[in-house]
Amino acid sequence: MNLSRRAFLQATASGTALLLVAATGLAPRRAAAAVNPLAPSDHRPQFEATNLDDVVKQLGGGKAQPSADIDLKAPEIAENGAVVPVEIQSKLPGTRLIAIVSEKNPHALSAAFHIPDGTEPYVSTRVKIAETSNLYALVQTDQGFFYANRLVKVTLGGCGG
Repeated sequence: MNLSRRAFLQATASGTALLLVAATGLAPRRAAAAVNPLAPSDHRPQFEATNLDDVVKQLGGGKAQPSADIDLKAPEIAENGAVVPVEIQSKLPGTRLIAIVSEKNPHALSAAFHIPDGTEPYVSTRVKIAETSNLYALVQTDQGFFYANRLVKVTLGGCGG
């Protein structure tokens, strides 16, 4: 691990601050939130959803519609379900959110990315897929929720079957 001096100092300062706050008697979660204001202060209900419709409801929508204006790239066969590369590009105007959903995972929502105005609605990441299932690219726009999907087959041990 090659840390820069700045990263090392930030990590050390954060750890020290966390220890000091925890020593005052605050609960560990509250201490982490005090050190890092971006840390979640509560369990996010979106991650409790078990399917695409539940994810859409938890994100404040009604029903998602399929769209050909969402480009979802993922392998047809993933030899290692722990690191499945995914690329999503939305051609829908007013894209505000891009989310990745895999219904066979313990938590269907794998990731959600808020897209600021004026930025290209494109996401490239790796996700974990528990078993062979449909992978959904869920996009929220000013007009509602839209999705594209692709079946990703996860092999065991990289045997291709």
